[in-house]
Amino acid sequence: MTKLSVNINKIATLRNARGGDVPNVVDAARNIESFGAEGITVHPRPDERHIRYADVKELKPILNTEFNIEGKPIQQFIDLVFDANPAQVTLVPDAEDAITSNAGWDTIKHKDFLKEVIGAFKAKGIRTSIFVDPDIKMVEGAAETGTDRIELYTESYAVGYAEDNLNAVKPYAECAILAHKLGLGVNAGHDLSLTNLKYFKENVPHLAEVSIGHALISEALYHGLEKTIQEYLKLLK
Repeated sequence: MTKLSVNINKIATLRNARGGDVPNVVDAARNIESFGAEGITVHPRPDERHIRYADVKELKPILNTEFNIEGKPIQQFIDLVFDANPAQVTLVPDAEDAITSNAGWDTIKHKDFLKEVIGAFKAKGIRTSIFVDPDIKMVEGAAETGTDRIELYTESYAVGYAEDNLNAVKPYAECAILAHKLGLGVNAGHDLSLTNLKYFKENVPHLAEVSIGHALISEALYHGLEKTIQEYLKLLK
């Protein structure tokens, strides 16, 4: 069974556009959980342009589902994760000028760094996941870092889905099969939507969790948040 974790960054982006506290991210997270989502994802960045570090601290005590914190493991982020003690931390190699995540880790080049960071998180009992491109070598490299899971970066699948869904999904299926053989859990995220998720789920085995934010919140503008979440859950189950 694949879990749905809802990324609430876009709700924070909307709040920040006007200042103040509307919409309230804590209330939104409570509602998302009550509508059936099995996790909440946040991705704080150093400039706090959407989720703020203070939001993470407010969210932790009120959540009843899995809390997943994504981000680049700079010291400020590491300290935040230690303080919040989430169920999962997902390591993302964010470029400082990136609008959103746009690449996975080179797990071979950065193996020693990742091993050190992952070891520190696992010593605190926090499950770790590494954001990776659908590349066999990067999956093999991830296995050598000691991570618990990988998160497959699905933008290329989303882009290719409309033109050639079979070839678009093929590298993801291959990476998921290999990851499972190597003892890694498999997550996925980025540009998954109500349009393309069903095919991805049907063709990528061992999928433990998807993290979806931008598309889900955008679709909720038309269908409502509760109905949209229920539609995602139907596709996953």
